[in-house]
Amino acid sequence: MSIEVGSVVEGVVTGITNFGAFVELPGGKVGLIHISEVADVYVRDVKDFLKEQDKVKVKVLTVDERGKIGLSIKQLQEPKSPSISPDTANAASSYRPAPRRAPANDFKRPNRLNSATSFEDKLSKFLKDSDERLLDLKKNTDSKRGGRGARRAE
Repeated sequence: MSIEVGSVVEGVVTGITNFGAFVELPGGKVGLIHISEVADVYVRDVKDFLKEQDKVKVKVLTVDERGKIGLSIKQLQEPKSPSISPDTANAASSYRPAPRRAPANDFKRPNRLNSATSFEDKLSKFLKDSDERLLDLKKNTDSKRGGRGARRAE
């Protein structure tokens, strides 16, 4: 039996690697199912999906000039559509976006320049706190090192 691109054949898994699974096809030929073609979901380990000696139906993706055969199980599976429960389907079909309203003219934005604390006040407070923390850190580090220029008792 000739193996052609696009054909669906049945084979037996002969080996599993970290990058895919080798399948013996009719006629004694061997093809590879790449890890990305094993299932519709993320495959961390091929052994979670296939075992040696498993009989699998595969689709032939490629046959190159050196005789390497690329196979896929994923392309034979029906694509999973997002499951919608009857409650969700009814809610989705009856969904109508809220009508847009014109902005009210009487809305006033708060005047940020006259707020209780201005940006400059907040900035100066931040700088003061930051300097205090830096000074505390520096003192703590210097005391562990023996200080700058301080002589150690010998």
